[in-house]
Amino acid sequence: MPEIPSWMPQPVRGFGTTFFTMFKPVVTEQYPEDKDKYPPKPRYHGRHQLNRYADGLEKCVGCELCAWACPADAIFVEGAGNTDAERFSPGERYGRVYQINYLRCIGCGLCIEACPTRALTMTNEFEMADNSRDKLIYEKADLLAPLLPGMVPAPHPLVEGLTETDYYLDNVKGATPEQAAWVADNGGAAATAADEGAKTA
Repeated sequence: MPEIPSWMPQPVRGFGTTFFTMFKPVVTEQYPEDKDKYPPKPRYHGRHQLNRYADGLEKCVGCELCAWACPADAIFVEGAGNTDAERFSPGERYGRVYQINYLRCIGCGLCIEACPTRALTMTNEFEMADNSRDKLIYEKADLLAPLLPGMVPAPHPLVEGLTETDYYLDNVKGATPEQAAWVADNGGAAATAADEGAKTA
């Protein structure tokens, strides 16, 4: 674009910029046809995710700090206590109910800064538009990270010989055969009980 003389009045310079821009080639990104050519930036804050430890236990301890930090009041958390029969996280508590209302969320990221266990992070996923308001209220099942190889679904006991501090220090590298056997023997009934509890919340 040609240089506009600095001695010209500001309105003329502004209109000149608009005028010369008319002759520049138009760049149009075709979405969604070519969306793979334009991925979001690595640090883009999109949909939230509730993370797990390497053995499958949930990182969320139901402290509700994320809900208190949210300026839009978009997060609702209800904690519950872990027991030996149903342990969902290494700590005393876990997030029994976790909801994020994306009709209110402004994507500021204050919730992930407030989380003491890095349980809540934000992914690069941005395609969350829907045709129903109800579908934009994400439940815990929608937000939980998928089980990776080496994990077993909660609830299940801690890795034998380790404490919750070992979990926070990232000393857990995967589920043990004992945990897998416990889930095989008890996991179905425990998961059903947890689902029923969440439905009555």
